[in-house]
Amino acid sequence: MDFSSINWLAVVACVVVSVISGSLWYNPKTFFPAWWKVVGAGREQPGMENMGMTWALTVFSSFVQALAMSFMLNFMGSTTVVSGALTGFMLWLGFIAPTYLVNKLFAGHGLKVWAIEIGNHLVNFVLFGAILGVWR
Repeated sequence: MDFSSINWLAVVACVVVSVISGSLWYNPKTFFPAWWKVVGAGREQPGMENMGMTWALTVFSSFVQALAMSFMLNFMGSTTVVSGALTGFMLWLGFIAPTYLVNKLFAGHGLKVWAIEIGNHLVNFVLFGAILGVWR
């Protein structure tokens, strides 16, 4: 792994994009009510007991995903918006979507929650790939 090949500003931009997209995706006017109806099961809203830790780990997770995506794009030689976005899509399709499917089915959350959760990751992975692919 060559850390000198990483565009750290692009990685930070991906983290910002992830926070923004997640805030929009799980907004009370978008998918949050449907998601929380199944996942929350009558509990208080998520992360309210330790919001600092929730946000810190959320940002850290986005950082790790963007960094891994950057390594993958560098390894594959993806240097365009299209090749980056396609790589993000394929990584999402090959790893995120099936992993979440198994987790959601065994948790009894069903396909609706699966679709909501992987939809947000699809947006992030495609945008991460596009950003990291073109911003060298």
